[in-house]
Amino acid sequence: MTVSAPLKSNTAAVVLHEKEFAQFRELIYRIAGISMSAAKKPLVASRLAKRLRYYGLASYAEYFQMITANNGKTELQMAVDLLTTNETHFFREPKHFEFLRRYIVPERQPGKTLRIWSAACSSGEEPYSIAMLLDEVLNGAPWEIVASDLSTQVLEKARSGLFPIERMPEIPPHYLSNYCLKGTGSQQGTLLIERKLRERVRFVHYNLTETPPKLGEFDVIFLRNVMIYFDQDTKRQVVSRLLSLLRPGGHFLVGHSETLNGINEDVRLVQPAVYRKL
Repeated sequence: MTVSAPLKSNTAAVVLHEKEFAQFRELIYRIAGISMSAAKKPLVASRLAKRLRYYGLASYAEYFQMITANNGKTELQMAVDLLTTNETHFFREPKHFEFLRRYIVPERQPGKTLRIWSAACSSGEEPYSIAMLLDEVLNGAPWEIVASDLSTQVLEKARSGLFPIERMPEIPPHYLSNYCLKGTGSQQGTLLIERKLRERVRFVHYNLTETPPKLGEFDVIFLRNVMIYFDQDTKRQVVSRLLSLLRPGGHFLVGHSETLNGINEDVRLVQPAVYRKL
Protein backbone atom coordinates (compact mmCIF):
# COMPACT_ATOMS: atom_id res chain seq x y z
CA MET A 1 0.00 0.00 0.00
CA THR A 2 1.49 3.31 -1.05
CA VAL A 3 1.34 6.56 0.92
CA SER A 4 2.36 8.79 -1.96
CA ALA A 5 -1.03 9.41 -3.61
CA PRO A 6 -3.58 10.85 -1.15
CA LEU A 7 -7.18 10.59 -2.28
CA LYS A 8 -8.50 13.48 -0.17
CA SER A 9 -12.05 12.16 -0.23
CA ASN A 10 -14.88 13.32 2.00
CA THR A 11 -15.02 10.06 3.91
CA ALA A 12 -17.74 9.98 6.55
CA ALA A 13 -16.79 9.73 10.21
CA VAL A 14 -15.10 6.40 10.90
CA VAL A 15 -15.38 4.52 14.20
CA LEU A 16 -12.20 3.51 16.02
CA HIS A 17 -12.87 -0.01 17.24
CA GLU A 18 -11.35 -1.44 20.41
CA LYS A 19 -9.08 -3.84 18.52
CA GLU A 20 -7.79 -0.98 16.37
CA PHE A 21 -7.25 1.26 19.40
CA ALA A 22 -5.28 -1.54 21.05
CA GLN A 23 -2.99 -1.68 18.00
CA PHE A 24 -2.25 2.04 18.16
CA ARG A 25 -1.71 1.87 21.95
CA GLU A 26 0.84 -0.91 21.51
CA LEU A 27 2.51 0.93 18.65
CA ILE A 28 2.99 4.24 20.49
CA TYR A 29 4.23 2.37 23.56
CA ARG A 30 6.74 0.41 21.50
CA ILE A 31 7.99 3.47 19.64
CA ALA A 32 7.84 6.20 22.27
CA GLY A 33 7.36 4.40 25.59
CA ILE A 34 4.08 6.28 26.13
CA SER A 35 1.40 4.41 28.07
CA MET A 36 -2.08 5.36 26.87
CA SER A 37 -5.06 4.64 29.08
CA ALA A 38 -8.46 3.59 27.73
CA ALA A 39 -9.56 7.19 28.25
CA LYS A 40 -7.28 8.26 25.38
CA LYS A 41 -9.37 6.45 22.76
CA PRO A 42 -11.32 9.59 21.69
CA LEU A 43 -8.04 11.53 21.45
CA VAL A 44 -6.49 8.89 19.19
CA ALA A 45 -9.61 8.79 17.02
CA SER A 46 -9.84 12.57 16.62
CA ARG A 47 -6.14 13.16 15.94
CA LEU A 48 -5.85 10.43 13.34
CA ALA A 49 -9.22 11.07 11.67
CA LYS A 50 -7.74 13.84 9.52
CA ARG A 51 -5.19 11.41 8.10
CA LEU A 52 -7.93 8.91 7.21
CA ARG A 53 -9.79 11.69 5.40
CA TYR A 54 -6.60 12.82 3.68
CA TYR A 55 -6.01 9.37 2.20
CA GLY A 56 -9.67 8.46 1.75
CA LEU A 57 -9.41 5.44 4.03
CA ALA A 58 -12.48 3.58 5.28
CA SER A 59 -11.06 2.33 8.59
CA TYR A 60 -8.37 2.91 11.18
CA ALA A 61 -7.18 -0.61 10.44
CA GLU A 62 -6.27 0.50 6.90
CA TYR A 63 -4.34 3.45 8.29
CA PHE A 64 -2.52 1.20 10.76
CA GLN A 65 -1.58 -1.11 7.88
CA MET A 66 -0.30 1.90 5.93
CA ILE A 67 1.97 3.28 8.66
CA THR A 68 3.42 -0.10 9.60
CA ALA A 69 4.24 -1.08 6.00
CA ASN A 70 7.84 -0.97 4.84
CA ASN A 71 7.20 2.17 2.81
CA GLY A 72 5.14 3.89 5.51
CA LYS A 73 7.92 5.40 7.63
CA THR A 74 7.14 9.01 6.72
CA GLU A 75 3.46 8.64 7.58
CA LEU A 76 4.38 6.70 10.72
CA GLN A 77 6.35 9.73 11.93
CA MET A 78 3.30 11.87 11.17
CA ALA A 79 1.13 9.58 13.30
CA VAL A 80 3.64 9.67 16.16
CA ASP A 81 3.73 13.47 15.96
CA LEU A 82 -0.07 13.60 16.18
CA LEU A 83 -0.30 11.18 19.11
CA THR A 84 2.36 12.76 21.31
CA THR A 85 1.48 15.70 23.53
CA ASN A 86 3.58 18.85 23.17
CA GLU A 87 2.36 21.32 25.78
CA THR A 88 4.96 23.81 27.00
CA HIS A 89 5.47 27.46 27.94
CA PHE A 90 8.27 29.99 28.25
CA PHE A 91 9.84 29.98 31.73
CA ARG A 92 7.58 27.14 32.85
CA GLU A 93 8.19 26.22 36.51
CA PRO A 94 10.11 29.42 37.38
CA LYS A 95 11.90 27.93 40.41
CA HIS A 96 14.07 25.88 38.05
CA PHE A 97 15.27 29.00 36.29
CA GLU A 98 15.98 30.68 39.62
CA PHE A 99 18.00 27.61 40.66
CA LEU A 100 19.91 27.77 37.38
CA ARG A 101 20.72 31.43 37.97
CA ARG A 102 21.58 31.27 41.68
CA TYR A 103 23.39 27.95 41.97
CA ILE A 104 24.28 26.20 38.72
CA VAL A 105 25.76 29.16 36.83
CA PRO A 106 27.94 30.34 39.76
CA GLU A 107 29.28 26.78 40.23
CA ARG A 108 30.48 26.40 36.66
CA GLN A 109 34.17 25.83 36.02
CA PRO A 110 35.80 29.05 34.74
CA GLY A 111 36.69 28.82 31.07
CA LYS A 112 34.68 25.64 30.52
CA THR A 113 31.60 25.64 28.32
CA LEU A 114 28.39 25.24 30.33
CA ARG A 115 26.41 22.56 28.47
CA ILE A 116 22.67 22.05 28.97
CA TRP A 117 20.36 19.48 27.37
CA SER A 118 16.63 20.13 27.02
CA ALA A 119 15.71 16.50 26.50
CA ALA A 120 12.04 16.94 25.58
CA CYS A 121 12.05 20.44 24.16
CA SER A 122 8.73 20.35 22.30
CA SER A 123 8.32 23.54 20.23
CA GLY A 124 11.33 25.25 21.79
CA GLU A 125 10.03 27.43 24.59
CA GLU A 126 12.16 25.66 27.21
CA PRO A 127 15.56 25.86 25.47
CA TYR A 128 14.97 29.46 24.38
CA SER A 129 14.07 30.40 27.96
CA ILE A 130 17.32 28.81 29.14
CA ALA A 131 19.22 30.60 26.37
CA MET A 132 17.87 34.01 27.40
CA LEU A 133 18.95 33.44 30.99
CA LEU A 134 22.43 32.18 30.08
CA ASP A 135 23.10 35.00 27.63
CA GLU A 136 22.13 37.50 30.32
CA VAL A 137 24.08 36.13 33.28
CA LEU A 138 27.20 34.54 31.78
CA ASN A 139 28.64 37.83 30.47
CA GLY A 140 30.22 36.27 27.41
CA ALA A 141 31.39 33.04 29.08
CA PRO A 142 30.89 29.99 26.80
CA TRP A 143 27.64 28.03 26.90
CA GLU A 144 25.81 25.55 24.68
CA ILE A 145 22.27 24.19 24.58
CA VAL A 146 21.19 20.97 22.86
CA ALA A 147 17.44 20.48 22.51
CA SER A 148 15.79 17.23 21.40
CA ASP A 149 12.32 15.85 20.82
CA LEU A 150 10.56 12.84 19.33
CA SER A 151 8.33 14.95 17.09
CA THR A 152 9.85 16.21 13.85
CA GLN A 153 7.00 18.70 13.44
CA VAL A 154 7.63 20.52 16.70
CA LEU A 155 11.38 20.49 16.09
CA GLU A 156 10.82 22.29 12.79
CA LYS A 157 8.73 24.87 14.61
CA ALA A 158 11.34 25.20 17.35
CA ARG A 159 14.15 25.83 14.86
CA SER A 160 12.17 28.68 13.32
CA GLY A 161 11.97 30.48 16.69
CA LEU A 162 8.57 31.85 15.64
CA PHE A 163 5.74 31.85 18.19
CA PRO A 164 2.22 33.29 18.53
CA ILE A 165 2.17 36.79 20.01
CA GLU A 166 -0.06 35.41 22.78
CA ARG A 167 3.10 33.95 24.36
CA MET A 168 4.42 37.43 25.22
CA PRO A 169 3.07 37.50 28.81
CA GLU A 170 5.11 34.37 29.63
CA ILE A 171 8.40 36.18 28.94
CA PRO A 172 9.80 38.76 31.42
CA PRO A 173 9.76 42.28 29.89
CA HIS A 174 13.56 42.73 29.84
CA TYR A 175 13.94 39.45 27.96
CA LEU A 176 11.27 40.51 25.49
CA SER A 177 13.11 43.73 24.71
CA ASN A 178 16.54 42.08 24.49
CA TYR A 179 15.82 38.81 22.71
CA CYS A 180 12.46 38.98 20.89
CA LEU A 181 11.11 40.71 17.79
CA LYS A 182 7.43 41.55 17.33
CA GLY A 183 6.15 40.64 13.88
CA THR A 184 4.81 43.30 11.53
CA GLY A 185 3.09 43.20 8.15
CA SER A 186 2.69 39.60 6.98
CA GLN A 187 4.24 38.45 10.29
CA GLN A 188 1.83 40.40 12.46
CA GLY A 189 0.62 38.37 15.43
CA THR A 190 3.94 36.57 15.86
CA LEU A 191 6.99 36.74 18.08
CA LEU A 192 10.46 35.86 16.76
CA ILE A 193 13.43 34.86 18.92
CA GLU A 194 16.51 36.90 17.99
CA ARG A 195 18.90 35.19 15.59
CA LYS A 196 21.81 35.34 18.06
CA LEU A 197 19.90 33.00 20.38
CA ARG A 198 18.48 30.77 17.64
CA GLU A 199 22.01 30.11 16.45
CA ARG A 200 23.13 29.05 19.92
CA VAL A 201 20.54 26.25 20.31
CA ARG A 202 21.15 22.97 18.49
CA PHE A 203 17.98 20.97 17.80
CA VAL A 204 18.21 17.20 17.23
CA HIS A 205 15.63 14.47 16.67
CA TYR A 206 15.81 11.91 19.48
CA ASN A 207 13.51 9.22 20.85
CA LEU A 208 13.98 8.91 24.63
CA THR A 209 13.44 5.15 24.46
CA GLU A 210 16.51 4.67 22.27
CA THR A 211 20.26 4.84 22.92
CA PRO A 212 21.25 8.53 23.10
CA PRO A 213 23.19 10.00 20.19
CA LYS A 214 26.78 11.03 20.78
CA LEU A 215 26.10 14.47 22.23
CA GLY A 216 28.97 14.73 24.70
CA GLU A 217 28.75 15.30 28.44
CA PHE A 218 26.32 17.78 30.00
CA ASP A 219 26.32 19.88 33.17
CA VAL A 220 22.50 20.06 33.31
CA ILE A 221 19.72 17.96 31.82
CA PHE A 222 16.09 19.11 31.74
CA LEU A 223 13.57 16.24 31.48
CA ARG A 224 10.40 17.90 32.64
CA ASN A 225 6.76 16.80 32.44
CA VAL A 226 7.56 13.80 30.26
CA MET A 227 7.84 10.88 32.68
CA ILE A 228 4.16 11.22 33.60
CA TYR A 229 3.46 9.44 30.29
CA PHE A 230 5.78 6.50 31.04
CA ASP A 231 5.34 3.36 33.11
CA GLN A 232 7.87 2.61 35.84
CA ASP A 233 10.17 0.41 33.74
CA THR A 234 10.30 2.96 30.92
CA LYS A 235 11.07 5.72 33.42
CA ARG A 236 14.04 3.76 34.77
CA GLN A 237 15.41 3.08 31.30
CA VAL A 238 15.02 6.66 30.08
CA VAL A 239 16.57 8.22 33.19
CA SER A 240 19.48 5.77 33.10
CA ARG A 241 20.21 6.61 29.45
CA LEU A 242 20.18 10.34 30.06
CA LEU A 243 22.24 10.15 33.25
CA SER A 244 24.98 8.41 31.27
CA LEU A 245 25.53 11.78 29.55
CA LEU A 246 25.42 13.87 32.74
CA ARG A 247 28.75 14.62 34.41
CA PRO A 248 29.23 13.66 38.08
CA GLY A 249 27.94 16.57 40.14
CA GLY A 250 25.69 17.68 37.27
CA HIS A 251 22.03 18.53 37.81
CA PHE A 252 18.97 16.65 36.54
CA LEU A 253 15.69 18.58 36.53
CA VAL A 254 12.24 16.98 36.31
CA GLY A 255 8.72 18.39 36.46
CA HIS A 256 7.36 19.37 39.87
CA SER A 257 4.73 16.64 39.58
CA GLU A 258 7.47 14.05 38.97
CA THR A 259 10.05 12.26 41.11
CA LEU A 260 13.07 10.00 40.71
CA ASN A 261 12.30 8.15 43.96
CA GLY A 262 12.48 4.44 43.24
CA ILE A 263 13.68 5.13 39.69
CA ASN A 264 17.40 5.81 40.06
CA GLU A 265 19.88 5.66 42.95
CA ASP A 266 22.69 7.56 41.24
CA VAL A 267 21.23 10.95 42.15
CA ARG A 268 20.30 12.81 45.32
CA LEU A 269 17.50 15.31 45.80
CA VAL A 270 18.70 18.92 46.11
CA GLN A 271 15.32 20.62 46.19
CA PRO A 272 11.89 19.66 44.81
CA ALA A 273 12.30 18.39 41.22
CA VAL A 274 16.07 19.07 41.20
CA TYR A 275 18.57 16.21 41.54
CA ARG A 276 22.36 16.04 41.54
CA LYS A 277 24.30 13.12 40.09
CA LEU A 278 26.55 11.39 42.61
